[in-house]
Amino acid sequence: MFSFLLQTIQRDSAICFPMLGDLTVNPPSYFTVFGRNIYFYGVFIALGFLLAGFYCVKTCRRFGLQPDDIYDFLIWLIPTAIIGARLYYVLFRLDYYLQNPGEIIAVWEGGLAIYGGVLAGILTAWLLCRHKKIPLPALLDCVVYGLLIGQILGRWGNFMNREAFGAETSIFCRMGLIAPDGSTIYVHPTFLYESLWNLAGLLLLILFERKGRRRYDGQCTLLYFLWYGLGRAWIEGLRTDSLYIGASSIRVSQALSIALVLISSVLLFLQSRRDHPAESLYVNRAARESEETGSETEAAPAEPAAAEPAAEAAPAENASAEQTQN
Repeated sequence: MFSFLLQTIQRDSAICFPMLGDLTVNPPSYFTVFGRNIYFYGVFIALGFLLAGFYCVKTCRRFGLQPDDIYDFLIWLIPTAIIGARLYYVLFRLDYYLQNPGEIIAVWEGGLAIYGGVLAGILTAWLLCRHKKIPLPALLDCVVYGLLIGQILGRWGNFMNREAFGAETSIFCRMGLIAPDGSTIYVHPTFLYESLWNLAGLLLLILFERKGRRRYDGQCTLLYFLWYGLGRAWIEGLRTDSLYIGASSIRVSQALSIALVLISSVLLFLQSRRDHPAESLYVNRAARESEETGSETEAAPAEPAAAEPAAEAAPAENASAEQTQN
């Protein structure tokens, strides 16, 4: 285990929640298969990835995409996201890893940064879209739902590891970590805060899209970065295991989150002042092209905005709620 993680990962601690009548649990952080330790952290990430992929495949037609587009993306995403998440983490712990180069690939010991995985995923999506000649914003609008699903479940891997918690606190929803010697510290369960924040964001985005509020490709992506950035900027300030910029006191993820909030807010504002006719959405263009060519694979046309005047734009046809989607 990395020496600098000793204070932020407490796998031998039992967990209690005073808010739940001092409910105490002590789940194992791993199980053994053929003599190898399999950590539940990895299991939750894998489960989140599978559920995310399933969701995206089931809903991709609502964004003008085909299931094969999602499958192709996922195949390349698995290795690139892991590499990106690890590289991001290593770069901000570079002094340590230059002294211990053999541990750079030791992802099983922890050390994956979600923002690194997201950046690698965007690069992968861009390359795939160039190859398949589909709009990058349309693909991103679909996969951000899967990203939220993965983040919701992945944080429970942190719970099993007794990591990604916050500073000591007496807040009503505090979590207690009971050391083997019986001593207890009460901390912010920041893994829980982020998981619930992402769940709320997922439900709001689903409602937003299903109500026909999506006006242009990339809108859901901007809303994701706005929502996630707001929550992460707050939650990161509570954590004890943050990555910092050099020797400064600036938390990397907090600074990046604030930047994403500002950028996405500006872009959303600018887009709100533009006209977005329904036919400009890729899902509607793909449906129209499919009808003109007589193709057997059809995209599900997007629903019109709920309160759009009829004269402002030609409304899209109603989307099928369950047409074939991480």
